[in-house]
Amino acid sequence: MPVISVPYAFNAEELYVDLQSIFGHSLFLKCEGFNFAGSIKLKAATEMVETAEQDGVLTPESILVESSSGNLGVAMSMIAASKGYRFLCVTDSRGNLSTRLMMEALGSQVHVIAEQEANGGFLGARIEYIRALCASDDRYVWLSQYTNPSNWKAHYRTTAPEIARQFPRLDVLFVGAGTTGTLMGCARYFREWHRPVRIIAVDSVGSVSFGGSPGRRMIPGLGMSMRPPLLDESYVDEVIRVEEADTIRTCHRLARRGFLFGGSTGTVVSGATDWLARQDAHELTAVAIGPDLGERYLDTIYHTNWLQDIYGEDVLTSHEVPAGSWAASRAPLTRWSRRLDLQTDDIKGSRRHQLQDRKT
Repeated sequence: MPVISVPYAFNAEELYVDLQSIFGHSLFLKCEGFNFAGSIKLKAATEMVETAEQDGVLTPESILVESSSGNLGVAMSMIAASKGYRFLCVTDSRGNLSTRLMMEALGSQVHVIAEQEANGGFLGARIEYIRALCASDDRYVWLSQYTNPSNWKAHYRTTAPEIARQFPRLDVLFVGAGTTGTLMGCARYFREWHRPVRIIAVDSVGSVSFGGSPGRRMIPGLGMSMRPPLLDESYVDEVIRVEEADTIRTCHRLARRGFLFGGSTGTVVSGATDWLARQDAHELTAVAIGPDLGERYLDTIYHTNWLQDIYGEDVLTSHEVPAGSWAASRAPLTRWSRRLDLQTDDIKGSRRHQLQDRKT
């Protein structure tokens, strides 16, 4: 029985889901969401903060600031609360409401960038805001998950060895590409391993991480609107790009079997199962890394109105959603969705009143 005194001391390292019965291909999904931060970002956040403490970068007066679409922000919020630091997360309007509320519940401040850049992204504006903030006050410390080598070193030390211990005959590993910290840490580790492992990066359509034209991306997590500074493509054997509609269908297909995963996990599983379907993969040992769980996506990829408004009514087909669970009971679901929207408006209104009270 593990007994801990700080929240970042616990993480489920050896939980895998065999997806063969759902998708018809042998694929083991490493579940990284079972910790108090709810995602794989806990590893990178812990490594970056502890390295900064060891190097003397952080002091009791420091204010941590980071750009995040959600999961790293939650991890940093949790660690900052535990260690007694103040933390400001700079995010954007695509982020999930539940994620922002979670960071605020942990005592963090959240600044939302609302205006998109010419390439359809928000990352450049988020980074510029942080740079201006750090220039204005030297108490702010930006650890920069995009450039910090502790990001990939966390996975070189933990994630990759965890997989190696469980699958000594591993043939292929599917890793989602965001900052590419997980990808680079695992790829570097398995490059030095006793047998060759095919490293396949899974990216979102519209991301420019591996080149190509920028496009609309509404699901936070994977993908970048600039080339990731940590990325070294010489360690990557292949890149798969996944449409957001396929991410959504995969998430709902998993949910119909009782597994509620997040958008990043849905993207990785979609890319991995598509790749396996195109290969003679019966004898391959394949593992995919699932970065997150699905509770934070209830108001987006699992919300009927949100899906219909952004992707149209046909984004979910009868194959992904059994009769009676969505299409056949659409009216009741719509009424439920409207109630959820009203509750969300109430929350936003309450927060506005609280802010006004503070100012007065």
